[in-house]
Amino acid sequence: MKLSQFKFDLPLNLIAQHPAKTREESRLMVVHRDSGKIEHKTFKDILGFFHDKDVMVVNNTKVFPARLYGRKEKTGAKIEVFLLRELNKPNRLWDVIVDPARKIRVGNKLYFGDNDELIAEVIDNTTSRGRTIRFLFDGDDNAFRAMLETLGETPLPKYIKRKPEEDDKERYQTVYAKHEGAVAAPTAGLHFSRELIKRLEIVGVRFAEITLHTGLGTFRPIEVEDLSKHKMDAEYFRVDEYAAGVVNKAKAEHRNICSIGTTTMRAVESSVTAQGLLKAEEGWTNLFIHPPYEFSIANSLVTNFHLPKTSLLIMVCAFAGYDLTMHAYQTAIKEKYRFFSYGDAMLIL
Repeated sequence: MKLSQFKFDLPLNLIAQHPAKTREESRLMVVHRDSGKIEHKTFKDILGFFHDKDVMVVNNTKVFPARLYGRKEKTGAKIEVFLLRELNKPNRLWDVIVDPARKIRVGNKLYFGDNDELIAEVIDNTTSRGRTIRFLFDGDDNAFRAMLETLGETPLPKYIKRKPEEDDKERYQTVYAKHEGAVAAPTAGLHFSRELIKRLEIVGVRFAEITLHTGLGTFRPIEVEDLSKHKMDAEYFRVDEYAAGVVNKAKAEHRNICSIGTTTMRAVESSVTAQGLLKAEEGWTNLFIHPPYEFSIANSLVTNFHLPKTSLLIMVCAFAGYDLTMHAYQTAIKEKYRFFSYGDAMLIL
Protein backbone atom coordinates (compact mmCIF):
# COMPACT_ATOMS: atom_id res chain seq x y z
CA MET A 1 0.00 0.00 0.00
CA LYS A 2 1.00 3.59 -0.60
CA LEU A 3 1.17 6.45 1.89
CA SER A 4 -1.25 8.59 -0.15
CA GLN A 5 -4.01 6.03 0.50
CA PHE A 6 -4.04 7.08 4.18
CA LYS A 7 -4.90 10.72 3.56
CA PHE A 8 -8.21 12.19 4.71
CA ASP A 9 -9.51 15.69 5.32
CA LEU A 10 -10.02 16.49 8.98
CA PRO A 11 -11.84 19.65 10.12
CA LEU A 12 -9.51 21.43 12.56
CA ASN A 13 -12.35 22.01 15.03
CA LEU A 14 -12.44 18.24 15.71
CA ILE A 15 -8.92 18.25 17.19
CA ALA A 16 -9.48 18.01 20.95
CA GLN A 17 -7.80 20.83 22.84
CA HIS A 18 -8.81 19.63 26.32
CA PRO A 19 -9.59 16.20 27.80
CA ALA A 20 -13.17 15.12 28.51
CA LYS A 21 -14.49 16.26 31.89
CA THR A 22 -13.99 12.75 33.29
CA ARG A 23 -11.86 10.05 31.71
CA GLU A 24 -14.52 7.41 31.13
CA GLU A 25 -17.13 9.86 29.77
CA SER A 26 -15.36 10.31 26.42
CA ARG A 27 -17.17 8.82 23.44
CA LEU A 28 -16.48 5.31 22.17
CA MET A 29 -17.01 4.13 18.62
CA VAL A 30 -17.32 0.33 18.51
CA VAL A 31 -16.29 -1.22 15.18
CA HIS A 32 -17.15 -4.87 14.49
CA ARG A 33 -14.74 -6.41 12.00
CA ASP A 34 -16.90 -9.45 11.27
CA SER A 35 -20.04 -7.53 10.27
CA GLY A 36 -18.77 -4.01 9.59
CA LYS A 37 -21.31 -2.70 12.12
CA ILE A 38 -20.47 0.59 13.89
CA GLU A 39 -21.96 1.51 17.28
CA HIS A 40 -21.77 4.79 19.18
CA LYS A 41 -21.24 4.45 22.92
CA THR A 42 -19.62 6.14 25.93
CA PHE A 43 -16.23 4.79 26.99
CA LYS A 44 -17.54 3.31 30.25
CA ASP A 45 -19.79 1.07 28.08
CA ILE A 46 -16.65 -0.94 27.28
CA LEU A 47 -17.73 -2.99 30.32
CA GLY A 48 -20.38 -4.66 28.18
CA PHE A 49 -17.90 -6.08 25.66
CA PHE A 50 -15.55 -7.99 28.00
CA HIS A 51 -16.13 -10.91 30.32
CA ASP A 52 -14.60 -13.13 32.99
CA LYS A 53 -11.00 -14.17 32.20
CA ASP A 54 -10.63 -11.79 29.23
CA VAL A 55 -7.39 -9.81 29.28
CA MET A 56 -6.56 -6.16 28.65
CA VAL A 57 -2.91 -5.42 27.93
CA VAL A 58 -1.88 -1.89 28.94
CA ASN A 59 1.26 0.22 28.54
CA ASN A 60 2.42 1.46 31.96
CA THR A 61 4.96 3.94 30.61
CA LYS A 62 5.01 7.32 32.36
CA VAL A 63 5.37 10.66 30.60
CA PHE A 64 8.04 12.97 32.01
CA PRO A 65 8.08 16.79 31.65
CA ALA A 66 10.16 16.66 28.50
CA ARG A 67 9.81 20.24 27.21
CA LEU A 68 12.20 22.85 28.61
CA TYR A 69 12.47 26.53 27.76
CA GLY A 70 15.85 28.17 28.14
CA ARG A 71 18.17 30.75 26.65
CA LYS A 72 21.46 30.65 24.86
CA GLU A 73 24.60 32.05 26.49
CA LYS A 74 25.75 35.54 25.43
CA THR A 75 22.88 36.24 23.00
CA GLY A 76 20.07 35.27 25.38
CA ALA A 77 18.12 33.86 22.42
CA LYS A 78 15.11 31.79 23.54
CA ILE A 79 15.57 28.08 22.96
CA GLU A 80 13.10 25.20 23.30
CA VAL A 81 14.69 21.87 24.22
CA PHE A 82 12.64 18.69 23.91
CA LEU A 83 14.21 15.81 25.84
CA LEU A 84 13.92 12.54 23.91
CA ARG A 85 15.87 10.03 25.95
CA GLU A 86 18.69 9.74 28.44
CA LEU A 87 21.79 8.32 26.78
CA ASN A 88 24.08 8.17 29.82
CA LYS A 89 22.78 8.64 33.37
CA PRO A 90 26.09 9.32 35.21
CA ASN A 91 27.11 11.95 32.64
CA ARG A 92 23.58 13.36 32.28
CA LEU A 93 23.82 12.98 28.52
CA TRP A 94 20.54 13.39 26.62
CA ASP A 95 19.29 13.03 23.09
CA VAL A 96 17.21 16.18 22.39
CA ILE A 97 15.48 18.23 19.73
CA VAL A 98 16.34 21.93 19.82
CA ASP A 99 14.19 24.69 18.32
CA PRO A 100 15.34 26.82 16.55
CA ALA A 101 18.07 24.31 15.64
CA ARG A 102 20.02 26.67 13.39
CA LYS A 103 21.07 28.82 16.36
CA ILE A 104 22.84 26.04 18.25
CA ARG A 105 26.45 24.93 17.84
CA VAL A 106 28.67 22.40 19.61
CA GLY A 107 30.05 23.97 22.78
CA ASN A 108 27.14 26.39 23.27
CA LYS A 109 25.77 26.58 26.80
CA LEU A 110 22.04 26.75 27.49
CA TYR A 111 20.54 28.17 30.69
CA PHE A 112 17.20 27.13 32.21
CA GLY A 113 15.20 28.70 35.05
CA ASP A 114 14.86 32.29 36.22
CA ASN A 115 18.09 31.98 38.18
CA ASP A 116 19.93 29.63 35.82
CA GLU A 117 19.21 26.66 38.08
CA LEU A 118 20.09 24.29 35.25
CA ILE A 119 22.85 24.60 32.66
CA ALA A 120 23.46 22.35 29.67
CA GLU A 121 26.23 22.15 27.11
CA VAL A 122 25.75 21.08 23.49
CA ILE A 123 28.00 18.05 22.88
CA ASP A 124 27.04 16.84 19.41
CA ASN A 125 25.27 18.50 16.52
CA THR A 126 24.89 15.61 14.14
CA THR A 127 22.53 12.97 15.56
CA SER A 128 19.59 11.93 13.41
CA ARG A 129 17.10 13.29 15.92
CA GLY A 130 18.78 16.61 16.52
CA ARG A 131 21.35 17.22 19.26
CA THR A 132 23.13 15.63 22.20
CA ILE A 133 23.44 17.80 25.30
CA ARG A 134 25.02 17.29 28.72
CA PHE A 135 23.48 18.82 31.82
CA LEU A 136 26.00 20.37 34.19
CA PHE A 137 24.45 19.58 37.57
CA ASP A 138 26.19 18.78 40.84
CA GLY A 139 23.37 17.10 42.78
CA ASP A 140 22.42 13.42 42.79
CA ASP A 141 19.97 11.85 40.33
CA ASN A 142 16.95 12.47 42.58
CA ALA A 143 17.80 16.17 42.79
CA PHE A 144 18.32 16.31 39.03
CA ARG A 145 14.94 14.65 38.39
CA ALA A 146 13.27 17.07 40.80
CA MET A 147 14.84 19.95 38.88
CA LEU A 148 13.49 18.62 35.57
CA GLU A 149 10.08 18.23 37.22
CA THR A 150 10.20 21.86 38.36
CA LEU A 151 11.50 23.42 35.15
CA GLY A 152 10.03 21.01 32.59
CA GLU A 153 6.64 21.28 30.98
CA THR A 154 4.10 18.55 30.18
CA PRO A 155 4.93 17.69 26.55
CA LEU A 156 1.53 18.26 25.00
CA PRO A 157 1.60 17.68 21.23
CA LYS A 158 1.97 20.79 19.05
CA TYR A 159 -1.54 20.42 17.64
CA ILE A 160 -2.89 21.33 21.09
CA LYS A 161 -2.78 25.08 20.61
CA ARG A 162 -2.50 26.18 24.23
CA LYS A 163 -0.02 26.20 27.06
CA PRO A 164 -0.13 23.24 29.46
CA GLU A 165 -2.27 23.81 32.53
CA GLU A 166 -1.95 22.33 36.01
CA ASP A 167 -4.62 19.76 35.15
CA ASP A 168 -2.53 18.41 32.26
CA LYS A 169 0.08 16.94 34.63
CA GLU A 170 -2.52 14.43 35.75
CA ARG A 171 -4.70 14.10 32.64
CA TYR A 172 -1.86 13.60 30.12
CA GLN A 173 -0.92 10.48 32.06
CA THR A 174 -2.67 7.13 32.47
CA VAL A 175 -3.86 6.23 35.97
CA TYR A 176 -1.58 3.15 35.81
CA ALA A 177 1.59 4.98 34.67
CA LYS A 178 4.64 3.63 36.54
CA HIS A 179 7.89 3.63 34.58
CA GLU A 180 9.12 7.04 33.49
CA GLY A 181 10.50 7.35 29.99
CA ALA A 182 7.82 8.43 27.50
CA VAL A 183 7.68 11.81 25.77
CA ALA A 184 4.09 11.19 24.66
CA ALA A 185 1.23 9.53 26.49
CA PRO A 186 -0.15 6.16 25.35
CA THR A 187 -3.42 7.97 24.70
CA ALA A 188 -5.84 5.01 24.44
CA GLY A 189 -5.20 4.42 28.14
CA LEU A 190 -6.21 7.96 29.11
CA HIS A 191 -9.89 6.91 29.05
CA PHE A 192 -9.52 4.49 31.96
CA SER A 193 -10.34 5.76 35.44
CA ARG A 194 -9.40 3.80 38.55
CA GLU A 195 -13.11 3.16 39.11
CA LEU A 196 -13.60 1.73 35.62
CA ILE A 197 -10.58 -0.55 36.03
CA LYS A 198 -11.98 -1.77 39.34
CA ARG A 199 -15.37 -2.48 37.72
CA LEU A 200 -13.67 -4.42 34.91
CA GLU A 201 -11.72 -6.43 37.50
CA ILE A 202 -14.97 -7.23 39.35
CA VAL A 203 -16.36 -8.62 36.08
CA GLY A 204 -13.25 -10.83 35.94
CA VAL A 205 -11.16 -8.99 33.33
CA ARG A 206 -7.43 -9.36 34.01
CA PHE A 207 -4.87 -6.64 33.29
CA ALA A 208 -1.39 -7.39 31.94
CA GLU A 209 1.08 -4.49 32.07
CA ILE A 210 3.87 -4.04 29.55
CA THR A 211 6.13 -1.02 29.00
CA LEU A 212 6.92 0.81 25.78
CA HIS A 213 8.45 4.27 26.13
CA THR A 214 6.78 6.28 23.40
CA GLY A 215 9.25 8.47 21.55
CA LEU A 216 8.73 11.14 18.94
CA GLY A 217 9.50 8.55 16.26
CA THR A 218 5.95 7.25 16.64
CA PHE A 219 4.72 10.62 15.39
CA ARG A 220 7.49 11.38 12.91
CA PRO A 221 5.99 12.09 9.46
CA ILE A 222 6.34 9.28 6.95
CA GLU A 223 8.17 10.75 3.99
CA VAL A 224 8.18 7.82 1.54
CA GLU A 225 5.25 6.80 -0.65
CA ASP A 226 6.31 3.13 -0.54
CA LEU A 227 5.54 2.05 3.04
CA SER A 228 8.02 -0.83 2.90
CA LYS A 229 10.82 1.75 2.78
CA HIS A 230 9.81 3.62 5.98
CA LYS A 231 12.08 3.12 9.00
CA MET A 232 10.67 3.63 12.49
CA ASP A 233 12.79 5.07 15.31
CA ALA A 234 13.61 2.40 17.89
CA GLU A 235 11.71 2.56 21.19
CA TYR A 236 12.48 0.73 24.42
CA PHE A 237 10.00 -1.95 25.49
CA ARG A 238 9.70 -4.57 28.21
CA VAL A 239 7.38 -7.55 28.60
CA ASP A 240 7.79 -9.36 31.92
CA GLU A 241 7.10 -13.00 32.80
CA TYR A 242 3.84 -12.20 34.60
CA ALA A 243 2.32 -10.33 31.63
CA ALA A 244 3.40 -13.06 29.21
CA GLY A 245 1.86 -15.71 31.49
CA VAL A 246 -1.48 -13.90 31.79
CA VAL A 247 -1.73 -13.36 28.02
CA ASN A 248 -0.68 -16.88 27.07
CA LYS A 249 -3.15 -18.45 29.52
CA ALA A 250 -5.92 -16.37 27.93
CA LYS A 251 -4.78 -17.43 24.45
CA ALA A 252 -4.84 -21.10 25.47
CA GLU A 253 -8.40 -20.64 26.76
CA HIS A 254 -9.50 -18.69 23.65
CA ARG A 255 -10.38 -15.59 25.66
CA ASN A 256 -10.54 -12.08 24.31
CA ILE A 257 -7.20 -10.26 24.49
CA CYS A 258 -7.49 -6.51 24.01
CA SER A 259 -4.52 -4.26 23.31
CA ILE A 260 -5.06 -0.86 24.90
CA GLY A 261 -3.38 1.35 22.32
CA THR A 262 -1.07 1.10 19.35
CA THR A 263 2.05 1.38 21.56
CA THR A 264 0.93 -1.73 23.45
CA MET A 265 0.28 -3.50 20.16
CA ARG A 266 3.78 -2.68 18.90
CA ALA A 267 5.34 -4.00 22.10
CA VAL A 268 3.51 -7.33 22.14
CA GLU A 269 3.97 -7.88 18.40
CA SER A 270 7.70 -7.26 18.91
CA SER A 271 7.90 -10.15 21.37
CA VAL A 272 6.27 -13.22 19.79
CA THR A 273 7.55 -16.80 19.89
CA ALA A 274 7.60 -19.12 16.87
CA GLN A 275 4.42 -20.68 18.30
CA GLY A 276 2.63 -17.31 18.27
CA LEU A 277 2.81 -16.80 22.04
CA LEU A 278 3.92 -13.73 23.97
CA LYS A 279 7.43 -14.03 25.40
CA ALA A 280 9.08 -12.13 28.23
CA GLU A 281 11.62 -9.82 26.65
CA GLU A 282 13.32 -6.45 27.04
CA GLY A 283 14.96 -4.41 24.32
CA TRP A 284 14.34 -1.96 21.49
CA THR A 285 11.81 -2.24 18.71
CA ASN A 286 11.51 -0.43 15.39
CA LEU A 287 8.62 -2.61 14.19
CA PHE A 288 6.43 -0.80 11.64
CA ILE A 289 3.09 -2.54 11.27
CA HIS A 290 1.38 -1.89 7.94
CA PRO A 291 -1.04 -3.86 5.74
CA PRO A 292 -0.89 -6.74 5.11
CA TYR A 293 0.10 -7.96 8.59
CA GLU A 294 -0.81 -11.07 10.57
CA PHE A 295 -1.37 -10.18 14.25
CA SER A 296 -0.33 -12.83 16.79
CA ILE A 297 -1.47 -11.68 20.23
CA ALA A 298 -4.48 -9.36 20.57
CA ASN A 299 -7.84 -9.91 18.88
CA SER A 300 -9.27 -6.51 19.82
CA LEU A 301 -7.88 -3.00 20.08
CA VAL A 302 -8.72 0.26 21.83
CA THR A 303 -7.25 3.28 20.08
CA ASN A 304 -7.82 7.01 19.63
CA PHE A 305 -8.47 8.69 16.27
CA HIS A 306 -5.15 9.49 14.61
CA LEU A 307 -3.60 11.95 12.19
CA PRO A 308 -3.77 11.23 8.44
CA LYS A 309 -0.76 9.47 6.89
CA THR A 310 0.75 8.37 10.23
CA SER A 311 2.14 5.03 11.36
CA LEU A 312 -0.65 4.89 13.98
CA LEU A 313 -3.48 5.13 11.45
CA ILE A 314 -1.67 2.66 9.19
CA MET A 315 -1.42 0.12 12.03
CA VAL A 316 -5.15 0.47 12.74
CA CYS A 317 -5.85 -0.20 9.04
CA ALA A 318 -3.68 -3.33 9.27
CA PHE A 319 -5.78 -4.54 12.22
CA ALA A 320 -9.31 -3.55 11.20
CA GLY A 321 -8.92 -3.59 7.42
CA TYR A 322 -8.31 -0.57 5.23
CA ASP A 323 -11.85 -0.04 3.90
CA LEU A 324 -13.57 -0.48 7.28
CA THR A 325 -11.09 1.81 9.05
CA MET A 326 -11.41 4.62 6.51
CA HIS A 327 -15.21 4.25 6.61
CA ALA A 328 -15.09 4.46 10.43
CA TYR A 329 -12.97 7.62 10.22
CA GLN A 330 -15.43 9.27 7.80
CA THR A 331 -18.22 8.29 10.20
CA ALA A 332 -16.26 9.80 13.10
CA ILE A 333 -15.90 13.09 11.21
CA LYS A 334 -19.60 13.14 10.32
CA GLU A 335 -20.59 12.36 13.94
CA LYS A 336 -18.11 14.96 15.25
CA TYR A 337 -15.94 12.64 17.33
CA ARG A 338 -12.96 14.37 18.95
CA PHE A 339 -9.59 13.47 17.45
CA PHE A 340 -6.02 12.84 18.68
CA SER A 341 -4.48 12.67 22.15
CA TYR A 342 -7.30 14.19 24.19
CA GLY A 343 -9.99 12.90 21.83
CA ASP A 344 -12.45 10.03 21.82
CA ALA A 345 -11.77 6.32 21.46
CA MET A 346 -12.47 3.45 19.10
CA LEU A 347 -12.90 -0.19 20.14
CA ILE A 348 -12.21 -2.61 17.31
CA LEU A 349 -13.61 -6.09 17.89
